[in-house]
Formats: sequence, C-alpha cells, structure tokens
Amino acid sequence: MDEDISKNMLKTGTSIVGIRCKDGVVLAADRRVTAGGQIIVSKNYKKVLEINDYVIMAISGNAADAKVLGNVLSAELRLKELTTKSRPSVKEAANLVANMSYRNIRTPTMIPSIVGSLVAGFNEDGTTELYTIEPAGGVDEVDTYDANFGSGMPYIYGLLESQYKKDMTVKDGLELARKAIQTAVERDPASGNGIDVFSITKDGIKHVVSEQIIPQFK
Repeated sequence: MDEDISKNMLKTGTSIVGIRCKDGVVLAADRRVTAGGQIIVSKNYKKVLEINDYVIMAISGNAADAKVLGNVLSAELRLKELTTKSRPSVKEAANLVANMSYRNIRTPTMIPSIVGSLVAGFNEDGTTELYTIEPAGGVDEVDTYDANFGSGMPYIYGLLESQYKKDMTVKDGLELARKAIQTAVERDPASGNGIDVFSITKDGIKHVVSEQIIPQFK
C-alpha cells in the first residue's frame, strides 16, 4: 500500500498549501484538474471546499473521490451536531477525514481512493487549527505550514522554507500563500488556471483571493 501511495503522490496534479499564523490560518489552492498530469480536463475546479460555517478543506488527489470525501464530511459533522447537541471541533473534523481516508484506501477495489487533504477551521472558543491528512489516513496538527502530497509540493516547500516566519500575521500569510501557489503554477504543469486563498480567524472564514489565470494569446 505504501508503494501505491509513493507512485501516485506526485501525480495528483494539485497545489495546495496551509499556513499557520499567529492570529489564524490561511488555506490556498490552484484550480486545474488534469488526466494523468498531461491533459487539462477542468480549468475552474475549486479545490478548497467549504464544508460548513467553521470548517474548510483543501484537497489533492482524484477529483471525484475528493469531492465525495468533502460531501460525506459535511453530512457527518451535521449529524454529529444534531445527535450530540454540540458543535464538533476542528480536531474532530480532521480525525473524521483521517478515518475515512484510512478506510477508503484499504477497501478492496480496482481503483483505490487516494486523497490527501488539509483541514482548517475555528472552534467555538475562537481558536483556529490546521491539520494535514495523508492519503493513507495519518493525521497531524500543523504548527507552521504544509503542502500535503500535491504535484506542486516541492516548489511550495522551497519557497516557504525561506519566507515563512513563525510570528507572521494572517495578512502576511495570505500574500505568502498566494505567492506559493503562483510559484507552483509557474513550474508544475499539472497546476494552474486559478488561485483561491482563504483566511480562517476567530471572526470566521473569508474567501480573500479568487483569481482566474487567463492565458494571453498574441
């Protein structure tokens, strides 16, 4: 199973990034969907999914599997809220994604579901959290930054290693996240066509950057 993940982790055709800031979290992604990393099948696919009012998720991997994962997460969180009469925490949401990913990749099937994700949100007490979930189901809280297993990951890490600062604000994080996705788009043929950047603070979730990259033919 680890061999399957290693063969596919850089074929997901995605650039996503989550950045931990001193006053919140930033989440960003590109919009391109490819078939085998060579044919562009969609130029406007939103890879940051708004799960509910307080949780969002950035996804890499098979687009259909990732979309289903987001839909199931939204339904499960709502069901838990109704049955327990309390709002699930961001940590609970991340662990739920991890459990689903763990089960999906280990279910016997001709085409295994291989999806990596970043889950971010704010809790009822105003605290914000960021988690990374690997395709095999492992979950870790992120205290700096993470790009999961998208094809743009090496370029994003290269930029963040030199420009990320531990005490940076969400305002600075928004610009850095946009720059990270733009860097991946410039070098990774499987990423591109648009950039979405979200801020997550105690005041809520905001879609700060919604930018379409349009080629200019001369």
